[in-house]
Order: sequence, then structure tokens, then C-alpha cells
Amino acid sequence: MSAPERIPSRDVTTAELLAEGELTVRGRVREASNAVLLCDVAYEGRTASCVYKPVAGERPLWDFPDGTLAQREVAAYEVSEATGWGLVPTTVLREGPYGEGMCQLWIEPVPGAELLALVDAEEPGDGWKAVGFAEVGEGRTALLVHADDERLRRLAVLDAVINNADRKGGHLLPTPEGRLYGIDHGVTFNAENKLRTLLWGWAGEKLTPEALDALGRLRQALDGALGLRLGELITAAELDATRARVTDLLTTGRHPEPSGEWPAIPWPPV
Repeated sequence: MSAPERIPSRDVTTAELLAEGELTVRGRVREASNAVLLCDVAYEGRTASCVYKPVAGERPLWDFPDGTLAQREVAAYEVSEATGWGLVPTTVLREGPYGEGMCQLWIEPVPGAELLALVDAEEPGDGWKAVGFAEVGEGRTALLVHADDERLRRLAVLDAVINNADRKGGHLLPTPEGRLYGIDHGVTFNAENKLRTLLWGWAGEKLTPEALDALGRLRQALDGALGLRLGELITAAELDATRARVTDLLTTGRHPEPSGEWPAIPWPPV
């Protein structure tokens, strides 16, 4: 189901549009595990398409408090903005037709963009990073790889900060303008190490100077306005753990490696 954003008629910010606009439900994304509604939103002459995830439609999880996934999606957006990378579509918390929920700008991805692949080889080819071997049926294995792409590398750093427990291929949205967005951040910010991702290709490698700069800005922001904002969305223990993860990344200067305490790769990968 596709619905690209339409051209605004006046200078209303995307955040204003999503937070204040009138939501009209168009349909439901049925393959999602929680309630995900595709909507139109309109405010003062500007219209766009968006995703609305009501708290009432969240499925309970054993390792996350009930009714908190929408807040975590907003928290992931706030952290993304603080890095300066803009990796998460504009996301707000608001009232909607089915109660409070997360509202996020709809992103129309480029079809067929190759960011992940399963290859019949022992090593990744040029331009690819190895994740690990996976069973593909009938006793066969294939090497799971992702593109050696700076946009993905930034997202891998963001995921390490927010402790993303479910970074799958279907959550990666490259756009015609060359940007890359990550979506579906409901299972993030757990105080325990839950990092589970397909973006392990840089595990153990040195962080880029750009990433270290972004993490430095983020550490400062967490001691100021960002920390206050996150305190409204996640628990105090989760906020402390977020600060600790940023400090650890800056101290080691390297991408994290799988801990062995939690399945490192989500499956299926999409």
C-alpha cells in the first residue's frame, strides 16, 4: 500500500502536521504483529500519509512493560534527531481515533534496493559485509550479507544506542532521494542488553570519526533537554542504561559485538 506525501500548501512543520492534524484511517497493515493503521493527516492546508499505532492495539510482551511501545518509537526518533542523522521518520505521540498512539510520517521506499542478501559463498563480495551463515532448507546454508553502506553503518550505531531488539530487513527504507530510514522501534531501550540486528557487519570495528562526533553530541544532549524528554517516554533505569551505552561506545571507540546472552540475529531476516 503506497501513499507518498503530498506537497504542502503552507509552511507547517511535519511534527505539527502529525501532532495536530485530523487523522483519517485508510486501512490496516495486516502483516504487522501489532495494530498498524495507514492514515491521511491534514492540518492547515497541508496533507500527508502517516502510520498510526494505537497503544490499545499493542500485543503484550514478556520483556517490555505493557502499553509502552508507542513511547519507545517516539524516543527512538528523539535520539535519532539528536545525532543529527535523521534516520527515523518524524514521530509523535498523540490522541487518535483509537486512543493515544504513535503517529509517524509514511515513507515510500525505493523498490528493489539491495541492502541485504543471501549468497552461496564463504566470503562476502566487494561492497558487502558478512553477518553470518543461515540455514536455507534441505541442509543447505547461505551467507547472510548486508551492503557496506555508510547509511546502514549510522543505523547500526543508532541501534546500539537505543538497544534495538528487532532490526530486520523490512525495517530499512531507502528513498528515491538517497536517504535511508529505519522504522519499527517499539522494542528498544530495554535496560538489559537486547541488541538483535542484521547489521553486525561492522562488529568490533572502529567507529568512524563522524559516529564519535555524533555520540559526543548525544552524550551532552542526554544530560540536558533530550534526557528530560526521554524521561517522559522511558523509565529512569532505561534512561540510565542509554547513557551507559553511549559512554561505552565512546570509551571503546568500536562497534559492539554480539554478547552471546541473547539471540543476535532476528529470524526471519525480513
